[in-house]
Amino acid sequence: MMVRRLKTIEQEIEAIKAQIGKIGVVRPGSLTRQYKDPGNQRRPYYQVSYTHRMKSKTEYVRADFLGVVRQQIRDYRKLKRLIEKWVVLGMEHSRLFMRDRSR
Repeated sequence: MMVRRLKTIEQEIEAIKAQIGKIGVVRPGSLTRQYKDPGNQRRPYYQVSYTHRMKSKTEYVRADFLGVVRQQIRDYRKLKRLIEKWVVLGMEHSRLFMRDRSR
């Protein structure tokens, strides 16, 4: 049973690696629409806010780049989810492997 689970974990890790290999450009952050005249919600502009290396930053995004930035943010979040899953599987694999070898 343990050997079978180890092989399953290894297959899942390989699948994660393949998915990561398909991810394009990534960037952290959240995209928001702001208004120069917020009372009347006129003259919108867009900002991406993020924290990188313990520094918080905000950048303006032109409307013609919204689709690209949204995709980069989605890909970043997907990458983070995949890495987290990879780490969890790696920890389980390590525990099972050591338990199997100590018998």
